[in-house]
Amino acid sequence: MKVILTGTTGMVGEGVLLECFEHSSVNKILSVSRKPTGRIDPRFKEYIVPDFMDLENDDETLKGYDACFYCAGVSSVGMDEATYRRITYETTMHFARVLSNQNPDMTFVYVTGAGTDSSEQGRLMWARIKGKTENDLAQLPFKAVYNFRPAFMKSTPGQQHLPSFYKYVEWLYHVLKIVYPKGVCTLQQVGLAMIKSVQKGYHKHVLEVSDIKTLADS
Repeated sequence: MKVILTGTTGMVGEGVLLECFEHSSVNKILSVSRKPTGRIDPRFKEYIVPDFMDLENDDETLKGYDACFYCAGVSSVGMDEATYRRITYETTMHFARVLSNQNPDMTFVYVTGAGTDSSEQGRLMWARIKGKTENDLAQLPFKAVYNFRPAFMKSTPGQQHLPSFYKYVEWLYHVLKIVYPKGVCTLQQVGLAMIKSVQKGYHKHVLEVSDIKTLADS
């Protein structure tokens, strides 16, 4: 399996990258990112792209891959709607269109989040924009598109790119796993579920936490 991965210098992308390193079925990984990860692996290459909007449809570097795990993203906290839409919707869609032109047999996996608004009509700005991104990705000519909606995630041992506050709250995972298991999963499960979505598919194209864990364990 040949995989393109974004967001590798963020928490989710790095966790998925580590799972790809561990999985024998993944034999080529291309990180497309604004900055290098500092990771070294014989199967791993990096493509530094300061602005994804500058990618062109005939970019040969992105050709010949089976899957894209799109984990890049930003928090909407303190961000106006126009800026958040440009980063979350417009940049993601441009990136996906470039890949679909190069790799029509690709499976595209997009990380959104619990509470994403598929109707695009809700009160929360971020949820509407994420919902529109999910909906419009589904219209692109990929082999398959899966939208992952994780909630609270336990990091993977060895991660270097975690939010500064995370060490103070990660203990909640063990509590929530008992009192609200549908709201938590591990980043290992997220990465493994992504790999398995390419290998075997899944009967739903929007995967909530329970679906992610079911697919990871399948």
